[in-house]
Amino acid sequence: MTDQKRPLDAALDLVVYAPLGFALEARRLLPTFVERGRNQVTMAKVVGKFAVDQGQAEAGKGVARVAERAEAVLAEFGLREDRTAPPDATAGAAPAAAEPAAAPTAQSGAGAATLAITDYDSLAASQVIPRLAGLSADELAEVARYESAHRGRRTILGKITQLQGG
Repeated sequence: MTDQKRPLDAALDLVVYAPLGFALEARRLLPTFVERGRNQVTMAKVVGKFAVDQGQAEAGKGVARVAERAEAVLAEFGLREDRTAPPDATAGAAPAAAEPAAAPTAQSGAGAATLAITDYDSLAASQVIPRLAGLSADELAEVARYESAHRGRRTILGKITQLQGG
């Protein structure tokens, strides 16, 4: 006799005997199946929560990198103050004592009143940049000297250099 069943015997096993055997053993097997199913669902929840947490962390890192790049581009075009500069150079607070001697030492000065840009010391870099284009070469040089000696904002100094053809 061969190990293979006839198609009719295989169909009979599948359609009649398997359901009958399951029905007779269901009372004993059902709690085991329920427990195994519950364990699988619990494991799937743990793995899913881990995957979501990791995804959120990675997405947060990606968003932070994109935001930093966007800030740098905006600062380069003078649409935002340069956030890579020391905080005291852009925030309007007095410089810290630990700042190197070569850095600007004052935030505003008496010379601001003579600049071609009115209320210069009260303006953010994003407000100064558009006004630079209307200044003469001498006025640009005067603003550059004043900015270098006081707040030292790289965005403004860079724009002045650009306008001076340098």
